[in-house]
Amino acid sequence: MFVVQMISVVGFACIMPFLPLYVHALGTVTFMSESLCTALVYSGQALTMMIASPLWGYLADRYGRKVMVERATFGGALVLLLMAFPRSAEELVLLRMLQGGISGILGAANALVAASVPRSKSGFAMGLMQVSMGVGFALGPLLGGVLADLFGYQSVFYFTAPLLFMAGVLVWRFVDEQFVPRKIEGKKSINIFSAWKRVSRAPGVGLLFLLRFINQSGRIIYFPILPLFLLTLIDNPEKINSYTGIVISVASVSTALFSVLIGRLGDRSTHQKMVLFCLFGAGVVFVLQSLVQTGWQLIILQLFYGIALGGVITSISAMLALFSEEGDEGTVYGLDSSVNAGARMVGPLLCYAITSLFGMRMVFAFAGALYLLATILALSLLPKNKPFNS
Repeated sequence: MFVVQMISVVGFACIMPFLPLYVHALGTVTFMSESLCTALVYSGQALTMMIASPLWGYLADRYGRKVMVERATFGGALVLLLMAFPRSAEELVLLRMLQGGISGILGAANALVAASVPRSKSGFAMGLMQVSMGVGFALGPLLGGVLADLFGYQSVFYFTAPLLFMAGVLVWRFVDEQFVPRKIEGKKSINIFSAWKRVSRAPGVGLLFLLRFINQSGRIIYFPILPLFLLTLIDNPEKINSYTGIVISVASVSTALFSVLIGRLGDRSTHQKMVLFCLFGAGVVFVLQSLVQTGWQLIILQLFYGIALGGVITSISAMLALFSEEGDEGTVYGLDSSVNAGARMVGPLLCYAITSLFGMRMVFAFAGALYLLATILALSLLPKNKPFNS
């Protein structure tokens, strides 16, 4: 699953550096402005994923997590191929919404891994999965930016669609899941609403979902303006796609390098301590990013942000496994994916509003404030004791 998730993330992340520029190249054919379409390219995909993910998670607990990973990879490959042929920015928005509804590889993969490893090793396991995601996000934007500069935007989709298809084949051929549906009190199966209710009421889980929402909002909020912000910091704008890919990749590399270490430290002490330290660090780094004057300053701060991000993501994922019951992995990580998607829907819209009112630098300052708020919430409300599944 490490390899499958890494390949899948490379495929999806390849398109991230140039999406705002792809919208500009396609142009609009309706009343919608390019700025609005840029926000919707991110938020529309997140909206459909937010709606679909809890359902996919419930189906994973009923019919198996492996088939959900196959659905995400094969479905994602088809949609990425179609993205090479839109005739307008509006059509690209619709395809991104379709992608959100049928993909969702991260939640499906995390559910499969969480169901397969001992809970006492969840931090290490989720750290490894975060490494695969970090490597994917490091390679994907860099490859996508270079391919877009050399061969044009369509070439990137011709590259990414086969990657997703190959990941699906690897799951189908080599992943073996010994799946047993959950039984409760003599019932043949649990219904979707009782599953959501039970998971949401588990101690600490609701707060973890809130922390996940804040973290993902901060992580995505600056993406729509990143190429434009970099244009104000660099001297050679003809390489903007490559520069954007480098900035994203630097954070992803540091995330990958430190995720397993932080996950291991959380297993040995507590993940509560790790998430507090990393949330605070992310907040400070984002405030500093609002003050940068050169591209290199932004790159260095992104490196430190990646370290903090790896700790936040890994610790929250591990605590979700520890605070929930066995057999609920699909539901838990389906809801987690929905929360992630909701944040990715809200983040670009907040970016659009903040940029319009206060300018691009305030987007980074706002993200820093979000992380500092999350630190206060975690310090005040997160259970201090070891969870019952530890």
